[in-house]
Amino acid sequence: MSIDIKTLFLIDQKDGLSAEFSKLVSMMNYSRVMTLEEVKKLTVEELDFLFDEEDANSIGMLLSHMTAVEKAYQIETFQNRDLTEEEINELNPALDLGNKAREQIKGHSIDFYLEELASVRERTIETFKTLPDEWLFHQTPFWFGEQANNYFKWFHVFEDELNHRGQIRIIKKMMAKQLHV
Repeated sequence: MSIDIKTLFLIDQKDGLSAEFSKLVSMMNYSRVMTLEEVKKLTVEELDFLFDEEDANSIGMLLSHMTAVEKAYQIETFQNRDLTEEEINELNPALDLGNKAREQIKGHSIDFYLEELASVRERTIETFKTLPDEWLFHQTPFWFGEQANNYFKWFHVFEDELNHRGQIRIIKKMMAKQLHV
């Protein structure tokens, strides 16, 4: 994913995207660049670090989770349907995290996670380019039986990333303290 640093801090028109999608992608781009800055130099050991073997998430787990969440919302919004049991199984353990994720999501380099994040984001942006702005305002039932539009759902994708980036920062601080880095 190539993001121009000269326009990173501008919520403005993006090539190939309509006005509303440009606004959304501007915010998504900023969130992603800040996430990548936080993790780009981490080693496998740092990506796999668990502060607590029974409850904690590793940074690698959180990066995989970001990818899984975006894939889930691609299905939910681009195909306008719930995930199938098979799709949930394919996205897990990254989607739900927990014990299975601690067991299975480890041993990968930062390049592995960056490639996953870039690949899923590329598909998102390419699909956004084919949709009219009105699609963002399409409403469907969502959490708590309430309506949500696609705009909110995609806001949630990068809002989830922002929350997990905060966790990543805390994990890095705990890791430095524990490993005396």
